[in-house]
Amino acid sequence: MGELIEGVWHPNWYDTASNGGRFVRSRARFRNWITADGSPGPSGEGGFPAEAGRYHLYVAHACPWAHRTMIFRALKDLAPLIDVSVVHPEMLEDGWTFDRSFPGATGDRLYGLAFLREIYLKADPGISARVTVPVLWDRKRETIVSNESAEIIRMFNAAFDHITGNRLDFLPEGDLDEIDRLNDRIYGTVNNGVYRAGFATTQEAYDEAAAPLFETLDWLEERLATRRYLVGDRLTEADWRLFTTLVRFDKVYHTHFKCNRRQIVQYPNLWGWLRELWQVPGVAETVHFDHIVRHYYFSHDTINPHRIVPLTPDPDFAAPHGRDQLFQASRLR
Repeated sequence: MGELIEGVWHPNWYDTASNGGRFVRSRARFRNWITADGSPGPSGEGGFPAEAGRYHLYVAHACPWAHRTMIFRALKDLAPLIDVSVVHPEMLEDGWTFDRSFPGATGDRLYGLAFLREIYLKADPGISARVTVPVLWDRKRETIVSNESAEIIRMFNAAFDHITGNRLDFLPEGDLDEIDRLNDRIYGTVNNGVYRAGFATTQEAYDEAAAPLFETLDWLEERLATRRYLVGDRLTEADWRLFTTLVRFDKVYHTHFKCNRRQIVQYPNLWGWLRELWQVPGVAETVHFDHIVRHYYFSHDTINPHRIVPLTPDPDFAAPHGRDQLFQASRLR
C-alpha cells in the first residue's frame, strides 16, 4: 500500500510508530457524487449525471471496501451500465497493479495502464494520496468521481433507478438514522477493527482493537437473535457493509490479523445470517476467495514476511441458513 506524494510514487507502508503502534486509515481523496440529474451531492462538485456507459469501476476482489460496490452493482442491476476492471490480488511495492497473470484479474480495460496509481495521476498529476480501491471513474470528464466506498454504494442505491427501473432501496428513509448508528459502530470496531488489530505494532494498540471487535460481534449475535436483519425485517445497507467483512473473517482475519478469539461459524445467529446473505441471488458471484486469500497472506510482509499462504477453513455458505424458520419476512422488497 504505497502512496503518491505530489505526483511521485513512494512504496511507503502506514506509519504506525508515530501513532503508538496504531493503524490509522487515510481519508478518501475524491468525494464527488453521481446523481440522477447531475446536481451536486453531499460533498464535492456537481456535473456527474447518471448515464449508461459513462462510468467505470476499478476494484480488487480481495478488498472488502471494493466488494461493497460490486454487491450493490449486482443487486441494483448496474452491470450493463457500469463496467469493471479488476486488479491483481498481490499488492506489493507497486501497490495495486493491472497484471493479468492471476485468474480473474482483467487488466485496465479503459487505457491499458500498468498500475492503479496511473489512474489517480490521470485525475490529478500532482496528487498526494494513498492509491486505494474502489475507484469510480468518469469516462467523459476523465477523472475520478469517488474513491469512498461508503458513498459509492449510496450513489448506486438510487442514482440510476430511473434508468434501470430497479427500485430496491437499501436505505429506507425511516430507518436511515438507525442504519447510520449501526454503520458507525460496525465500521469502527469490525470493518476497520480487524485492520486495527492486524496492523497493530504494539500490544496496547492490538488490545484496543481486538477487545471491542469481539464485544461488537457478541452484541450483533444477540441482536440477530431477535430480528432477521440488522435493522429489522428487511435487508439494508448496514447488512451489506457488515457482510463483506464477515465473509472474509474465518478465511483470513481470524488467523492473519490475529482476530482469533472465535470464528464466525461459532456464532449461530451471525453464521445463519451470513449464509442467508450469501444466498441472495447475485451475491455469491461477487465473492472470490482465491483473490482474498492470496492478497492477505501474500501482500502484508510486515505480518507474514515469508509469504506462506496457509490452508484455510472452507465454510459451507450454501448450507441451509434456517432464518426462514425463525423469521417470517421477505428478504427483498
